[in-house]
Amino acid sequence: MVVRAQSPSTGAADASLESLCRQYWPPLYAYVRSRGHPPHDAQDLTQEFFARLLEKGWLAAAERSQGKLRSFLLTAMKRFLANEWDRSQAAKRGGLHAITSMDTGEGEQLLAAAATLPEETGFDRSWALTVLKSTLQHLRAEYEKAGKLREYERIKPALTALRGEIDYDAIAADLRVLPTSARSLVHRLRKRFRELFREEVAGTVATQEEIDDEMRALIASLGHG
Repeated sequence: MVVRAQSPSTGAADASLESLCRQYWPPLYAYVRSRGHPPHDAQDLTQEFFARLLEKGWLAAAERSQGKLRSFLLTAMKRFLANEWDRSQAAKRGGLHAITSMDTGEGEQLLAAAATLPEETGFDRSWALTVLKSTLQHLRAEYEKAGKLREYERIKPALTALRGEIDYDAIAADLRVLPTSARSLVHRLRKRFRELFREEVAGTVATQEEIDDEMRALIASLGHG
């Protein structure tokens, strides 16, 4: 997605930039808010930041850096806030860039979830929550496509429950299956969640070797707070 977004302006490049912004603006917005900017300014700053990713060729640096997208975007945002953006000058140049519509509610929720953490630690937690949300959305979509949405909603709590806390008999009764089948359903749900989570993380790092380290880092950041 990063490579396509920094290509010469085409429909595919524009769509990739839109996807990049839509998926990863909430943790960046929350980070800007944590730096003391009010909601409207934080929204403008985040929009302008993503616009400049394309205009200034910053995404090419992401490809060359061969690092984690999480670290790259945080570093780029820090530099942007420190050196690149002046509200009055941006207005004089013709206004801010609207890359995608923003419902700041999600960003505000991430800000609240990391309110007691240092700025960078809070960003890492917000990023992890964003990756987790995307994983769950894809998982739910798969079950819905298979006509098993009710099954998904019933066993989804098992993703965060300890094994000894899962009431397989209750699940079996609700879904009208045997307890052994309920165990299999939960096992498959957990297994598919791990696979999708790994795929999400793989899309934000440059090499296969970095996937496990990034997964551990994100899981650790979810334990903060």
